Amino acid sequence: MIFLSACGKKEIKPPTGPPAEVSVVTVAAERVNHTTELPGRINPMREAQVRARATGILLKRLFEEGSNVKQGQVLFEIDPLPLQASLASAKASMAKTEAVLKESQATVDRYQELVKINAISKQVYDQAAAALGQNQAELLAAKAAVQTAELNLGYARVNAPISGRIGKALVTEGALVSATEATQLAVIRQLDPVYFDFTQSSTEVLRLKRALENRTLESVAPGEARVTLILEDGTVYRHAGKLLFSDISVDPSTGMITLRAEIPNPEGLLMPGMFARAQIIECVNVNALTIPQRTITRGAAGGSSVLIVNEENTVELRNIEVERTAGTKMVVAKGLKAGERIVVEGSQKAPPGSVVKPVPFASAPPADSGSQPKSN
Repeated sequence: MIFLSACGKKEIKPPTGPPAEVSVVTVAAERVNHTTELPGRINPMREAQVRARATGILLKRLFEEGSNVKQGQVLFEIDPLPLQASLASAKASMAKTEAVLKESQATVDRYQELVKINAISKQVYDQAAAALGQNQAELLAAKAAVQTAELNLGYARVNAPISGRIGKALVTEGALVSATEATQLAVIRQLDPVYFDFTQSSTEVLRLKRALENRTLESVAPGEARVTLILEDGTVYRHAGKLLFSDISVDPSTGMITLRAEIPNPEGLLMPGMFARAQIIECVNVNALTIPQRTITRGAAGGSSVLIVNEENTVELRNIEVERTAGTKMVVAKGLKAGERIVVEGSQKAPPGSVVKPVPFASAPPADSGSQPKSN
């Protein structure tokens, strides 16, 4: 006979220990600056090409290459001897014309009395008066020639058209320079302040304008629209600049709009052609929901999620949409509301569905609302 014994089922009891402790932060609305970072290059505020306005042999270079020069400072000296000879010839021609004019004036004065008493014919007098007028015109031309010769002689000393930093000399002493070809001698650039030229997509500009019209975002207050440069080595340039203008047209080949900022450059650190990135506060979101970046989990499909603790202290998995980064935080577009609690630490011992003991996250980093670094 076979005896069958009944086996009783053991009841599995839930753990009776205290709930796991997790650190949480509370979602709150705050003011966040909408900062855009765009690449661009440094350009001089003014750039002048120093060119020859007189023809001759270059005798001297009177500046140090790479130095700062003042407007009006003499930079080059062209051989003045041929120009001095031209001036002397022009003055001689003017003196001769003055002598002929003096004689013509005396003739007209003498004929004026004779024609009154019919001692000479009216035709003779008219011919003398016409000669006087011609000589007067020739004197004006001679004076203009002297003035031109004086200007050409002055051009033998090449002066700086603007103040700024001058580059290398493009010609050497002994070279023949030409006023006809306007030989380029050097280039002067004004480097304090400098321009920073960069571009922004027209799509982004339209999106911002719509957000401002819908009052989702607000315009920055006067004085807040600063431009901060991030240099090629990743350092923040100490002097903040200001946005000057945005172009009124879109480049059809790239779909970009050109923007320009003015940046102080008292130390001369910024040089033309240098690459940098500009951080610009374009507008402000006064009710942005932000959470620490470390609380977000990225899924395989690219989605984002966080763990929240509901009113019953139960952990829930919540899918969210993030808008952008704001310093050490992320701005949440959808999926959360103000007042909800987000798990920061302890998520390994608090899977979704478990009851936890939430405590404030005490060692959270200082709030960073995406504002630009302050300039020194």
